[in-house]
Amino acid sequence: MTLWRRSLSRRIFLVVLASFVLVLAVLQAYMWLNFRQSLAVSQPLSRLGSGLGEALAAIDDEAQAVATVQAMQTIYGHLRLGGNPTGTLVFRLEDRQGRLLFSAPLLRDRALDAPPGRVSTMDMEGVPYWVYRADAGRWRVYAAEPERTLARVVPNNTRAVLPYLLIALPLVLVPAWLAVALGLRPLRQLTQRLQRRSPDDLTPLGFQPRHAELQPLAEALDGLLSKLKARIDRERAFIQDAAHELRTPMAVIATQAHALGGAADAGQRREAQQQLESAIARASHLTQQLLDLARLDDAPTAAAPLIDVAHWLRQVLADMAPAAMAREMDLSLVAPDRLMATVEPAALLSIMQNLLANAIGHTPAGTRIVVTLADTVHPLCLSVEDDGPGIPPGESAQVFERFHRGADPLTRGAGLGLAIVQQAAVRLGGEVRLGPGLEGRGAGFHLRLP
Repeated sequence: MTLWRRSLSRRIFLVVLASFVLVLAVLQAYMWLNFRQSLAVSQPLSRLGSGLGEALAAIDDEAQAVATVQAMQTIYGHLRLGGNPTGTLVFRLEDRQGRLLFSAPLLRDRALDAPPGRVSTMDMEGVPYWVYRADAGRWRVYAAEPERTLARVVPNNTRAVLPYLLIALPLVLVPAWLAVALGLRPLRQLTQRLQRRSPDDLTPLGFQPRHAELQPLAEALDGLLSKLKARIDRERAFIQDAAHELRTPMAVIATQAHALGGAADAGQRREAQQQLESAIARASHLTQQLLDLARLDDAPTAAAPLIDVAHWLRQVLADMAPAAMAREMDLSLVAPDRLMATVEPAALLSIMQNLLANAIGHTPAGTRIVVTLADTVHPLCLSVEDDGPGIPPGESAQVFERFHRGADPLTRGAGLGLAIVQQAAVRLGGEVRLGPGLEGRGAGFHLRLP
């Protein structure tokens, strides 16, 4: 049944039921406080006793006085909750000499002791009673009823109020359930549309709900489908580009392997072996870059450790120094002695390795390369600048695109290095931009991290 499953219908039923229980509790508290306030102003038993005393004061006949008290006993017994003929309000009539003339069955011949004109409390067989005594003419009349404690008042009030709440419960619950059922109908229609779509259909749903609460959901689903479609299209293009880029080194490897096998002398074998090793290195480098991009795209973000970025950079530059020295390049670092920051080392390493590899590999020998680390008020700023030929202005907008190698036919590489840099910067929550290099010449890549 829907009522016993986790559902909005069950939640509404429980909320409405809890609301009615809360209403009952609030009403009980209100009636109890109101009752206690009325007792502080005027005790109902005292008004009843004094009124009965005034009536008896005008009666001189004993039989008539007894009949009056008996009538009161019968009337108030039937007026009490539950309709008990013996009643919970009992009377006792005596004359001025203390001779018993009438006593309710509950009292039998029990003597009541109370000061005249006010309500007092006495114990009857373990039950506290309120007792009021009125002296009127020839008579002394007592009126007694059980003390109205919280334990006695609450059940009586519950019996009085609960039927009305039970009548109101379905009148509130049914409209609320209908409102939810009708309100969820567009959501069911949206679910049916999604179920009817094929897995390859990522076009917008085209669902325009009339309810304002469901419009953000439909827009979010359309936005998600659009992002998924763009992601899949990008991955398809990426796979096609990767296959195209790998085809060239694979073809070279196959050609040089065949040449190596058919070489007539040691010189031909040495040349074929060099070409083969170069092609294998290019294929290995391209494969590693593809793996780096895939890792940056899909790997979950781990908790970044706190590291000394200045010390870490010195180690990275020490690893890259041999390649720079082989081309007689001046590789230097401008950084503070110590700079602590919370950053993911693997992503930052991808950025630095690719920026330095580009600066070393795509600039002429003797180029000067400066790495600058600065900690401003909020972001962490890292720059790699050179004084080489730079990047033509017309290509600055495409340098971060995947497989973009520029217009220079002599440019080597797969065109993935700067794409990896940008993806790693996004992963770190920062941004990388291209600007002028040293003294306005060359290229400068500026990274800002939070």
